[in-house]
Amino acid sequence: MGRVFPDMGKGALYKYRIVSRFNGYRVDKADPLSIFNEVPPKTASIVWDLDYTWGDREWMAGRHQRNRLDKPMAIYEMHLGSWRRIEQEGNRSLSYRELAPQLADYLQKLDYTHVEFMPVMDHPFLARGAIKLPGFCAVGKLRHAARPHVLDRLPASARHRRHPRLGAFAFSQRRTRPGFFDGTHLYEHADSRQGYHPEWNSFIFNYGRNEVRGFLISNALFWLDRYHADGLRVDAVASMLYLDYARKDGEWVPNKYGGRENIDAIDFLRRLNAAVYEHFPDTQTIAEESTDWPMVSRPTYVGGLGFGLKWDMGWMHDTLQYMCKEPVHRRYHQDKLTFRMLYAFHENFVLPSPTTRSSTARAPSWERCPAMIGRSLPICALCTATCMRNRRRSSCLWAVSSASGASGATTGVWIGI
Repeated sequence: MGRVFPDMGKGALYKYRIVSRFNGYRVDKADPLSIFNEVPPKTASIVWDLDYTWGDREWMAGRHQRNRLDKPMAIYEMHLGSWRRIEQEGNRSLSYRELAPQLADYLQKLDYTHVEFMPVMDHPFLARGAIKLPGFCAVGKLRHAARPHVLDRLPASARHRRHPRLGAFAFSQRRTRPGFFDGTHLYEHADSRQGYHPEWNSFIFNYGRNEVRGFLISNALFWLDRYHADGLRVDAVASMLYLDYARKDGEWVPNKYGGRENIDAIDFLRRLNAAVYEHFPDTQTIAEESTDWPMVSRPTYVGGLGFGLKWDMGWMHDTLQYMCKEPVHRRYHQDKLTFRMLYAFHENFVLPSPTTRSSTARAPSWERCPAMIGRSLPICALCTATCMRNRRRSSCLWAVSSASGASGATTGVWIGI
């Protein structure tokens, strides 16, 4: 049985001591619903509150005009932990108070319309691509950041310059929290063929459980409500839609119809988007979906998944492969640029920069492209112009960065129009 500690005040550290009836399982778990946690490598939760007076009433009242699908968008995707480190102080990250005015000025100077934080939720590593989330309600911490409510200063500052804030979501969980939370598979599938992701070494939520769906949907609404996020991008949607994603024959379980579509995940995504647009119709949800799954950004009542926008991953990879060719050879690969017109109007596409995922194994890295040697700036400018010339219902996400070193710092060239 749980115990109540009425004397625990603000700032107190705590964990849950789990004593399971199954196999003598005993473990100390941090609170997956905590709003403040210790800075890694420490892992305790901290008693805190979200007492904050917002100053963005005017922004919130007119947000629906800036977030409409017929408005142009230029999204700056960034990782808070590696943006403008301070070399004189051990290459540390900026605090939220330090970052807010600098970022707002930077976005205004380069004429970006939106900024996306990846990831915005608490994660144990400062690596840019961290997606294993230990804390679903806590803001990702930066060293030397005093309190979680400091994050509120950033959108408040940025919005005076008209920059909506997007948060990147990943529906995966670390193997330590909340995975195997009470000694049983409470949040995830018990069968590893359904509940374990072999590529990311993480657990997969059991989207068929009402309690899990309620937890995840309420968590998304929490960020839109309490942190005034203007939109959410859901990462790795393809891994949710397909039961055989990153699996070999015999390593996955077909659905009840014998197919490879994850029916529970499809139902969850539709419920998620329906809930977001019901309660926050002036926000947007964006799907990072890399396959040809139909109607990702179409309403649920016509059979779609209900997202407002979808990343055009095919355009990103085709453009990168084209730009990596020597100019003299590009005339033989024009199809890489024209193929998109066959499907360009099937979805509400976001055009991600070809360099956003340059460090992944899915596409060749900029540094390995012969055409990039000594010509990175002109080619980046050409990619930007190609992206921005599209119809305004298509948007451009521009984040040129590549991992450097174990610290997760990023380097690169940032181009604005």
